Amino acid sequence: MARLSILSVLFFAAASLSAPNYGKNNNPPCRFAPLYSQDDVLEHPHDFARDFLYWEGHFHQNNVGYNTANAMTYDGTLLDPTTGLATEKHPFSAASKESIHIMLLAHALDGDADAARFLAPNQPKEAAQRLAFQIMQTKLNTYLTFNATYPGFGGFLPWFLADKTVLTPTLDWVNRVPALDNGELIWAVYAAVEVLGESSQKERKDLAKGWQRWLDYTKRNAARVFYAGAGTVCAVTTIKDQALPVGDAGQSYKCEGSGTLNDPYEGELFMWWLYFFGGLSNADKQALLAVKRPQLVRKEYQMGNIGPITVQEGFWFSAHEQWKLLELPYLSIPLVQRLFLNAERVRTCNSAIQHIPGMFASVNNSTDSSGQIIGYISDAGIPSISNQTTFELDVVTPYSVFPVMLFDRGVAFAWWLDMAKGKKMQNPYGSTESTRVDGTAVSSFVSWDSKITTVVAYLGGVAEFAASKMKRDAIYDEFIDVTQREYEMKFSQPLNGERQPPCLPAATVPDAGLVDYTQCSKGS
Repeated sequence: MARLSILSVLFFAAASLSAPNYGKNNNPPCRFAPLYSQDDVLEHPHDFARDFLYWEGHFHQNNVGYNTANAMTYDGTLLDPTTGLATEKHPFSAASKESIHIMLLAHALDGDADAARFLAPNQPKEAAQRLAFQIMQTKLNTYLTFNATYPGFGGFLPWFLADKTVLTPTLDWVNRVPALDNGELIWAVYAAVEVLGESSQKERKDLAKGWQRWLDYTKRNAARVFYAGAGTVCAVTTIKDQALPVGDAGQSYKCEGSGTLNDPYEGELFMWWLYFFGGLSNADKQALLAVKRPQLVRKEYQMGNIGPITVQEGFWFSAHEQWKLLELPYLSIPLVQRLFLNAERVRTCNSAIQHIPGMFASVNNSTDSSGQIIGYISDAGIPSISNQTTFELDVVTPYSVFPVMLFDRGVAFAWWLDMAKGKKMQNPYGSTESTRVDGTAVSSFVSWDSKITTVVAYLGGVAEFAASKMKRDAIYDEFIDVTQREYEMKFSQPLNGERQPPCLPAATVPDAGLVDYTQCSKGS
């Protein structure tokens, strides 16, 4: 995946001001965003990224982002509304958070200097590689212990409590398991196995074999746990008894309610695991594609003088829906690459033309006067190009830039900067979860989804690692051929809007009287 954007060359070739020295500071100030201008990040995104990675990396510590004892992620941590310091962690997590962690670790294991800046700043990159290896080793042992304790899950993870040595399902996920989150996790592990296996070091090759055995276990159980036949994949599966092995005579699995996983967004990742490794017949594979096909819809975005721009219809058109681009080589297919680039033209221009100081993605809402999160906003996106009708469009989040980051780092950082300059939008662990568009409140919280997706996108995702292993497993060509065929069915006509440059922020988060966290204020 290209590390530098062609769009930056095309649209921002005219240099403005040189970036400040902060990108070269080994220990930049916590509240670094106001020190940069939009021109700085457009011209020197890598310098800005050094500060960004340094502070986002502060989230990756014990009792904030993860549990060092078992190497498992926590969903996130609440912050003191005055100081910005961690107060109460969310002790639960899910396979989706694990996938982000493992994608990050894969880059560190590969010797990526930017991943090292996040994991072990101001140390040789070998220090980050050692830490990533140790985490992956401990994490595997934790997964295997969970499998032995709760064999009914078949190797897949429910939402779980991570604050004890041995994982336990959260109360609302006893005898239940989701497909979508596990699809994200499986392909992240798949990519990490490729990195570990390509190492010349025996201990890394041995760890790759251990993780491969874990993957093979999920292959054997994927269809039994999640496939209901006739192309139907359970969105959530009800397990008769999580303590019984998958093949036990007393064990059974059924879809929970009418929910099925048939979307062309991040849920597609699990479909591919079933397709390639679930032991399905060719008829069942074709049924998987047929059931999903009606959800892939062509839409045209038009607002003011922007458009028409052809995109894939979203569910909400939340940035979260583009997660699959981080993990599998969709962008190696020219038509798909062009279509998803169009999506980011729309995402940026939709906010710019409406003077919205940020972009939308499903995220935690603001925290109230007691410091608790008001709720979760799923329905954030762009109404005119979605298939939903109800939206909440008063909160923006920095991680909405992650799909933009896959195409143009400068533009992505310009939008990230625009939101991070809002009051309280930086804290001692990097960026803050979200802010209201009117600047009256923020979510004093930090989480994997709202922070580290952007880091992983900056690193390029893990699609290249996955592609290498897919070629070795002789499934790459089929993935490319099938994906291209499915998209050509719906997007055979020329795509509109490909000459539209991505838009830059046209508004800032208003100063509504909030005061920056005392532990991350100007000069700190």
